[in-house]
Amino acid sequence: MRGLRTSAAGLGCLFALAITGCSGQGGAADAPSAAPTAAPTSASSSAGPAYAPYVSATSASENDSAGSPTTYNLAFVISSGSGCTPRWNGTRELGDASVADRIAELTADGAAVRVSFGGASGKELAAVCDSASELAAAYGEALDAAGTGKADFDVEGDELTDAGSVALRSEAIALLQREREDLEVSFTLPVMPSGLDDDGVALLRSANDHGVQVSTVNLMTMNYGESYTGDMGAYALRSARAAHTQLKEVFGQSDAATWRGMALTSMIGVNDVDGETFTLADAAEVRAFAEEKDIAWVSMWSAFRDRRCEDEDAGADDASTDCSGVEQSAGAFAEAFSG
Repeated sequence: MRGLRTSAAGLGCLFALAITGCSGQGGAADAPSAAPTAAPTSASSSAGPAYAPYVSATSASENDSAGSPTTYNLAFVISSGSGCTPRWNGTRELGDASVADRIAELTADGAAVRVSFGGASGKELAAVCDSASELAAAYGEALDAAGTGKADFDVEGDELTDAGSVALRSEAIALLQREREDLEVSFTLPVMPSGLDDDGVALLRSANDHGVQVSTVNLMTMNYGESYTGDMGAYALRSARAAHTQLKEVFGQSDAATWRGMALTSMIGVNDVDGETFTLADAAEVRAFAEEKDIAWVSMWSAFRDRRCEDEDAGADDASTDCSGVEQSAGAFAEAFSG
């Protein structure tokens, strides 16, 4: 997902498993030391998959509460640009009073918040912190500022291919989970209709090797590339099915547990790749699929894009940062995703 800018743009884009053993993509799964079990916090309820949109941590949108979200993904915490110092969007102090007020407003009706670290813009903390203990402390500081035990790690672009930062992140998360037994961890990763790429699988293997307990793997079903110009809803389902096969092998879970450990995040409306437009019908299709498979949660990039562009030409060729680029009523994607 595109990184959130200070003007309220971008995206960052989850798998409900406690992990004890792992294998590489395409190989036979190593025998785990103990049978892995599904994390109870990520299993879907009888009401269906949760709806958990990405929202700006610093700027309110009129559509934040559309669809009555269960959890808000707060985008994003990254480095301030001067070492291992976490900031909202890289610019706002973690203890900023306006952010605290915003979080209080989001959670006033009982919803939770999840801090999303990373995204596609700015400096990701794992790329600049010098040690696992320093990185874990930075993560913990952000979680404490938001008052939550839910952490999302949106890893994409150069950070996904950087083996050093991948290993450091895994070590830091494992350390943080030893300190905070109830810490719920999700990874948000890019996906194609063919599934996760080798780097995405390698990241999950690294987390597993370091003993990280992963709640959810969130698939960013968006921005596939110029060869994908067809039905974005169908592509999202193809991506989920392909990734399901990979995740089942990596984590050694049953079909049902693997679905319960998955989340899907779509970029609504016009995507960043020419020819890719995710419609309201696609959102309804993804929601129905998530209900059928008992997927943990569905999300979108993003709440502040969930409205019609005021300029009729906006979004026609390029994705807009604050509107979808398609004909819709305000909050319509939220309603479709929440069922």
